[in-house]
Amino acid sequence: MTISLEEAAERLKTAERVLVIGCSGSGKSTLARQLAERLGLSYVSMDREVFWLPGWQSRPRAEALARLQDIVARERWMLDGTSPGTLSLRLPRAHLVLWLRPPRWMSLYGVISRWLRFRGRSRPEMADGCPERISREFLTYVWNFEKTESPEIEQNLAAYGRDVPVCVLKSRAENDRLLARVAAVH
Repeated sequence: MTISLEEAAERLKTAERVLVIGCSGSGKSTLARQLAERLGLSYVSMDREVFWLPGWQSRPRAEALARLQDIVARERWMLDGTSPGTLSLRLPRAHLVLWLRPPRWMSLYGVISRWLRFRGRSRPEMADGCPERISREFLTYVWNFEKTESPEIEQNLAAYGRDVPVCVLKSRAENDRLLARVAAVH
């Protein structure tokens, strides 16, 4: 069920479990951290807490899923991460989904500017020992995200989150408008 930005701001007054999903570089982490702070929800980065170990080593899948199940079982969270393959675990517990879907050039800009800002260091929402990096494969993933990942996200929303409201945000300006509305109601 798709809702407007205004409806999302209203629902955020009482939502206790919120998913923030979208392409890398779309602004998920920034929006999720700011909303979590304003709403008093615990911010959880899936990259940091679930998927990555130091040195860009993937956490073993069984361990990652167990960690995610523990996080999702909590009463209150703002969960930052797309991972379509885990939406079946997260959507049934979510009160709201914020899906960031800016134009792909905007996500590319976000990825490149993040790389420049954190080059050689781990960003706050990434596991320690995972310095920011960029590659042709990663840029291709970002460029093709809508075509390759969004269909699976939509299928999961239909299968596991039919009753979960989804607000689609298509620009940084819309992200900022949502933050401003939340600030106005809190």
